[in-house]
Amino acid sequence: MKEITVDSNPSEALLKEMGVSNWPTWEKEVSEFPWEFVTTETALILEGECVMTPTDGGSSTTFKAGDLVVFPLGYKGTWEVKKALKKSYKHSGGKFVKCIFNRLSILLNCIKSIIK
Repeated sequence: MKEITVDSNPSEALLKEMGVSNWPTWEKEVSEFPWEFVTTETALILEGECVMTPTDGGSSTTFKAGDLVVFPLGYKGTWEVKKALKKSYKHSGGKFVKCIFNRLSILLNCIKSIIK
């Protein structure tokens, strides 16, 4: 199984180039639950701390506020939200419908930022 990658110090230039400020956000309370990624998800962790443990017995990955994380398509594991999580995210590849709805959310956020 592909591994999660974590950039613990993404540059402001990179985040701006990626358009992170227009990505939708998602929040989750302290909890534990299984998950399978049906897209490749790139996420900027805004708040919190989590541990992801793959179902295949591989090494766990820890990430926290400020980290830029890439969850690969097909990754199966368990989320352990240690501190309440808030993330901005973008989907690519994989499940078409999920990617389209994510892109529409990003587009709407871009339009809102222009209108302000």
